[in-house]
Amino acid sequence: MLENFLAGSAALFGDPFTIAIFVFGVVGGMLFGAIPGVSMLTLAAILLPFTAELTAAQGVMLFAVIYCTGTYGGAITAILFNIPGAPENAPTAFDGYPMTQQGKSGKAVGAAVLCSAIGGVSSALIMMAATEPLAKWAIRNIGPPEIFALVFFGLAVASSVGARTIWKGWISVLLGLLIATIGQDPVGGINRYNFGFSDLAAGIAFVPAILGFFAVSEIFVQAEKKAVGQYNAPKVSMSFPTIAELWFHKIAVVRSILVGFFCGILPGIGATLAAFMGYGEAVRWSRNKESFGKGNLEGVISSETANNAATGAAMIPLLALGLPGGALTAMMVAVFQMHDLEPGPLVFYNSPDLIWIVFAAMFYANLSILFIGLIETKTILNLLKIPFQFLAPLILLLATIGAYISRGLVLDVMVMFIAGILGFLLRRTGYSIPGIVLGLILGKIGEQNFAQGMQMVHYDIGTYLSRPICALLIAAGALTLIAGLFKAFASASRKP
Repeated sequence: MLENFLAGSAALFGDPFTIAIFVFGVVGGMLFGAIPGVSMLTLAAILLPFTAELTAAQGVMLFAVIYCTGTYGGAITAILFNIPGAPENAPTAFDGYPMTQQGKSGKAVGAAVLCSAIGGVSSALIMMAATEPLAKWAIRNIGPPEIFALVFFGLAVASSVGARTIWKGWISVLLGLLIATIGQDPVGGINRYNFGFSDLAAGIAFVPAILGFFAVSEIFVQAEKKAVGQYNAPKVSMSFPTIAELWFHKIAVVRSILVGFFCGILPGIGATLAAFMGYGEAVRWSRNKESFGKGNLEGVISSETANNAATGAAMIPLLALGLPGGALTAMMVAVFQMHDLEPGPLVFYNSPDLIWIVFAAMFYANLSILFIGLIETKTILNLLKIPFQFLAPLILLLATIGAYISRGLVLDVMVMFIAGILGFLLRRTGYSIPGIVLGLILGKIGEQNFAQGMQMVHYDIGTYLSRPICALLIAAGALTLIAGLFKAFASASRKP
C-alpha cells in the first residue's frame, strides 16, 4: 500500500498542471461549500463538461478533492447561518448555530476545521487499505437485492432523526420517497406525476431541491423572525477551541471516525447518515443529553468528524461496485464515462494508476483542510457582519444561480422556491427536512435496485430473502422501525 501511495503522490505532484488542478479543487471545494446558497455540487456541476478536456485521472481526482473539502466547507454555513451546505452538514447546525448565537462561532468553526481534517485523513488511510479487498469480495456477494436492502436499512435508521416525533420523521422520509417517484419508472419508462412537463421526465433534480429545502426555507424562517422582531444578528467570534477542549472529546472523535466509515460504505447515504448517526451516538453516550441542540461543542465535533470520515468510505461503493454514494459521486460516474471507463471492480486492474492518484489526492486534500481551512475561516467569519436585509437577497441570488446552472432549466428555479416554501411550512410543524432529502436521494436508487433484484429472482420473494446479506439488512431495518414504533407508543403512554 505504501509503495502504491508513494507512486500516486509522485504522479500527483510530478506535473505542474495536475498540481494546479489539485489546488483549485481544494480551494474551490472549500469556498463553494462555505458560500451560502451554493455548494460543492454547484461547482461540480459547472466543471463537469470541462473534465472531458482533462485526463481521466485528473478529472476524477478533481471531483474527489472537491468532495473532501466541500464536505467540510458546508459546515461553515451550517454553523454561521443555519444553512447546511449539504445534508451531511445538517447535524452540525443543531449545535453549531446556537453556538454562533451565543458568540462562540469561532470556537465552533475551529472545531469543525480540526475534526474534519482528522476524520477525513483517517478515512483516507482506511480507504487505501480496504477498497481493493472489498472490491474482490463485492464481486461475489453484492448485487441489486443487497443494495436495495442497504437503502432500506439506511432509511429506517434515518427516519428517526431530525423530526419532532417519530411519526413526523417517517412522514418526512415517505414524502421524500413520494417526490422521488416523479419522472419515469425504472422498469417500463412510463412517465409518472410529471403534470405535463416534459422536463420532469428525468425527475426532480437534487441540487435545486436541497437549495430550496435548506437555504430558501432558512431565509423565510429568518425573515419571519425579522418581521415579528425576534431576529437576533449572530455575533462574530474569532476564539478557536483550545487543545484541552478538543482532547476532552477524544472518545467522541474516535467513535465518530468508526461510525462515519461504516456509514460511508452504505451506497447513496454515506456521509449524510454518518453525520446523523455520529451526532446521535454523541447524544446517546453523553451524561448531559439536554445540552445538545443548545450549543454543545461535542455535537459539532461528532457530526463533522463522522461526515468527513465517510468521504473516503463513500468512494468504496463507487470504485468497488460502480455505485455512487451521493450526488457528487454520481457526477464522478459521468467523469468516468466521459473517458470510456466504468467505475467498478475492473478499474483496479485496468487503471491502477488512476486509483492511486485519487487516493493520494484525497489524503492530501483532507490534510490541507487543517491549514487552509483556518486561514479561510477568518475571512468567512466576516460574512456575519453583513446585515440580514442585504445578506438574504444575496443568498437567494446565489441559490437561484446554483439551481439554474446545474441543468439550465427555469423549472429547476421553480422547484427550488416550491421546495423552500414547503420546507418553511414543514419546519414550523416539526417535520424533518433532512428526512425528506434522504427519501428523495435514495428513492430512485432503491426502486431501481429493487426492480432489478426482483427480475434476477423471477419475482420470487422467498428467493430474494434467501440471500443472507439482503435478509440481514432488511431484518435490521425492520427491527429499527419496530423499535421506533415501540418507543413512540411508550412515550405517548407516559404523557398525562
